[in-house]
Amino acid sequence: MVKGVSVKVCGITSLNDAEAAHSLGADYLGFIQYPKSPRYLPLEKYRELLPSLPPVKKVGVVVYSSMDELASYKDSGFDYLQIHFPNDTPFFEVALWTELLPPHMMWLAPRIPPGRELDLAFLPLADFFLMDTFDPHHVGGSGKTGDWVNFKRLMILYQKIGWILAGGLTPDNIAEAVQTSGTKRVDVNSGIESAPGVKDHARMKAFFDNLAAAQP
Repeated sequence: MVKGVSVKVCGITSLNDAEAAHSLGADYLGFIQYPKSPRYLPLEKYRELLPSLPPVKKVGVVVYSSMDELASYKDSGFDYLQIHFPNDTPFFEVALWTELLPPHMMWLAPRIPPGRELDLAFLPLADFFLMDTFDPHHVGGSGKTGDWVNFKRLMILYQKIGWILAGGLTPDNIAEAVQTSGTKRVDVNSGIESAPGVKDHARMKAFFDNLAAAQP
């Protein structure tokens, strides 16, 4: 945690990057379980790393496809599951996920197209919501910044939800992002990389340093 702001470093693929993130103050490490992602880390590889990983919370990042696949992650060593899914997914289908996972374990990440609003019916189903930038061709990791003002509006309106700001965060914009959105949780990925799945440790340090400098 950096002066009251929790940080998730996502797209971890190596022990070296995990340790660097932990040394700088990361609260969460994210491991992408989506095979189409350039930051994909197969579940068996994650399990090999798990005994050596730093003592911080681990987040499995998945793109919902079926209940069976979701069930396969329940006892895989993740503290949380970050679930990306279309915002127009039927409510009853998302509600079924709570039969597999408790609300405190789910980070719901609905994909909300421009001009659309978050389906508020989902809010009682999970304790955490991650607001990422919509990209019609990619699920997360687009490098595009989000609507920080709208994020702040949702955070003020629905204060019982743990809101997580994602999308295009970098060392250059993290101070403005936090000051504009008021977020207490951030998710950084491509903005601190030298290549997909390879963290640039100097940029990572700059991210944490600039986040700290932005806080009173």
